[in-house]
Amino acid sequence: MIVDLILTNMRAYVNREIVGCNLAVDNGKIFKIGKEATMPRAETKLDLNNLLVLPGLIDAHVHLRDEGKAYKEDFTSGTAAAAAGVITTVLDMPNNEPVTMSAEVLRNRMKKAEKRVLVNVGFYSEFPQNMREVANIVKEGSVAFKLFMANQVGKLNIEDDNAILEAFRILSKLKTLVAVHAEDRPMLRRNEEKLKRANRHDIEAFLDAHSENVETKAVKRILNIVKQTCTQVHFCHISTKNGLNAVTDGKKSGLPITCEATPHHLLLSVEDFRRKGTLSLTMPPLRQKHHVTALWRAVKDGWIDIFGSDHAPHTAEEKKAENIWAVKVGIPNLETTLPLLLTEVKRGRLSIGDIVKLMAEKPAELFKLKGKGFLKKGNDADLTVVDLKRKHKIDVAKFYSKAKYSPFDQWIVEGKPVKTFVNGTLIMDEGEIVAKAGCGKIVRRKQP
Repeated sequence: MIVDLILTNMRAYVNREIVGCNLAVDNGKIFKIGKEATMPRAETKLDLNNLLVLPGLIDAHVHLRDEGKAYKEDFTSGTAAAAAGVITTVLDMPNNEPVTMSAEVLRNRMKKAEKRVLVNVGFYSEFPQNMREVANIVKEGSVAFKLFMANQVGKLNIEDDNAILEAFRILSKLKTLVAVHAEDRPMLRRNEEKLKRANRHDIEAFLDAHSENVETKAVKRILNIVKQTCTQVHFCHISTKNGLNAVTDGKKSGLPITCEATPHHLLLSVEDFRRKGTLSLTMPPLRQKHHVTALWRAVKDGWIDIFGSDHAPHTAEEKKAENIWAVKVGIPNLETTLPLLLTEVKRGRLSIGDIVKLMAEKPAELFKLKGKGFLKKGNDADLTVVDLKRKHKIDVAKFYSKAKYSPFDQWIVEGKPVKTFVNGTLIMDEGEIVAKAGCGKIVRRKQP
């Protein structure tokens, strides 16, 4: 037999350890992992010169924009950014134009994306006006639903606990996950109105509005609903100690919940926000250092389930308004997340196993992405290739994302993305996109 590709002279994270091996790829799948002598013949061989190969990384929190927001990011630029950051699968959030919240809009979005993406893409949905549409959205292939509690995005009334309860019961029956942006809108709105009346429009006003209590109250509201519905809930970008403690307590009591941490909440604090200004404005905002310490402790103790970039691109102009309430929130993170985390491996705060678990194994399990998360025979040949020894400087001018800004600009990181394979195809090689749009596939949540 002759396979499509054999990667030789490599180290790979297989069965939760790093081993020297070769890897054969055929028809987009991993055909065999083993010693050189056991490999079949191949059309192409590629010597990886002892580089490290990880299971293709999955970023479960990405805003690809496109359609009505294509001026900020589009399917090709966003997935090129993912490939540059050695991310092989991204899950796209639904707050688009139009909002993804019907089977028809989801189907149209998938159709527009399929010929333009460079990595694999799955799609979230928001909640529709008619809850009977939820089953159709699930059938169409949504990976999960998203509930934005800080502002009204979908048609589910975020201030009506009974409405949320009903929606969660439907999702529980369908065995579908809901991801939650946990900031309590009524409390947030009262805080904002009070500050605006006082003519407060500075960075400190934003921090006061998005207080720790805003996150904690929202988390506890959702936990109370989960107790009644047993819906699988994933808390996005947890940022505070008390919010994290509430999630941890819920997990200890057996609730079906998970949570995520972002690189900016792990590596930056409110001091960076004050120094770097509105380019680092995001929701929830950067926090005081004791919250950062709590997040790292939770990573170490296993309470954080996944890392997500929360890649949220905007134009430079949208990030520069003098009035804080007019600044668009979000940080472009697809090209920085893994180098930043690999630097923490070098510093001893993480292991390679932690990164694989939090960015491959657990996301694949959580979002039921068949054939992903592990390097093993029969799985998709999504491969993340890195050089742990190479240092480089983060340079926003080289971003493939349309959003060429970052609070991490000019940081020296150690651990360089080198090659990205998606379904057996080399997409990125030494920082260059070497494949044509359309190499990625649309992924769907595996139905029970």
